Amino acid sequence: METKKDHPGVYFPPPFLYVVIFLFSLLLEKLIDINSFFELTRTSIASLVFLIAGFAFMLPALIKFFQTKNTLIPTKPATSLETSGIYSFSRNPMYLGLLLIYIGLAFLFGNWWTFILVPILIILVNKLIIIKEERYLERSFGPAYIDYRKKVRRWI
Repeated sequence: METKKDHPGVYFPPPFLYVVIFLFSLLLEKLIDINSFFELTRTSIASLVFLIAGFAFMLPALIKFFQTKNTLIPTKPATSLETSGIYSFSRNPMYLGLLLIYIGLAFLFGNWWTFILVPILIILVNKLIIIKEERYLERSFGPAYIDYRKKVRRWI
């Protein structure tokens, strides 16, 4: 009898959620133009700061995954528990990096809807991805993950 390998139960690439919400914010702007009521100046400096910060969280996390031969595919089981480097500051540096990039793009596009949807994006990432991954990591790595979770915050 073949047994299924355990995994977090996330069946879509997590960056997809960020892209969908961002595109939805652009659609909302076309349907309900609030930018004309609340002036939001496009600012390349703020955009650049958030984009750089986003990549500063994501790139070390990605490098760590490649070094340890861990998987980025959420339907595959993790091969190791990442706890050092950028993972000693955030349990989810890739998701934090994506959020900062999302905010950087919001500044670049100057779209209020993109900012308004940030709390919804955070809630969805937590509910649809992070909580499932945390349950999986606790099943897979037990006390090691529980200790890590006590020491390092979910986002930052």
